[in-house]
Amino acid sequence: MEVVLLQRVEKLGQMGDVVKVRDGYGRNFLLPQGKALRATKANLARFEAERVQLEARNLEQRKEAEAVAAKLDGKAFVVIRQASDSGALYGSVSNRDIAEAATEGGFSVERGQVTLDRPIKDLGLHKVRVVLHPEVSCHVTVNVARSQDEAELQAQGKTIAELRAEEDAAEQAEFDVQRLLETADDEERAPAGMEIVDPDDDDETRRD
Repeated sequence: MEVVLLQRVEKLGQMGDVVKVRDGYGRNFLLPQGKALRATKANLARFEAERVQLEARNLEQRKEAEAVAAKLDGKAFVVIRQASDSGALYGSVSNRDIAEAATEGGFSVERGQVTLDRPIKDLGLHKVRVVLHPEVSCHVTVNVARSQDEAELQAQGKTIAELRAEEDAAEQAEFDVQRLLETADDEERAPAGMEIVDPDDDDETRRD
């Protein structure tokens, strides 16, 4: 199928280009979304007659998109999900989820504007491209975490492995403090002259 593009289409062509596309792509995407017309003599003549208006409308829409991109570019949005300790999500984060997070953050973003090669399936910071206009795009960061606190730590540059290591260290420190307190309590209760033996010490250590 040959079509004339009514706007720039990435990896295909610019407004006014006549290109050959697969029939399904043309019928199911380009034509119904108003991105192209069949390249018939009548449609080519129609395009030429409307070219000035189409270019003026495209310029206006591009300026509006550029204004939004200037504010949106580099923004970070938090998406809370359940995940394993290794960081693998129980599910995934889709372009719809990202669009909703951006909208909740004060930006009007549609899921079709969010480009993902594949759904996000891991905790962490993910850079995602948002196409606001055929000629205007920007990038946002999607911070996928199990809690708001974890998201804040990730935003500071800490990885899931580092967060897990810190949690383990904190638990070990708490355990060590508890053992010290218990040992001190035992020493206070023991009769004078009685030796307090650490249960972790083996017989060899005690004989020495």
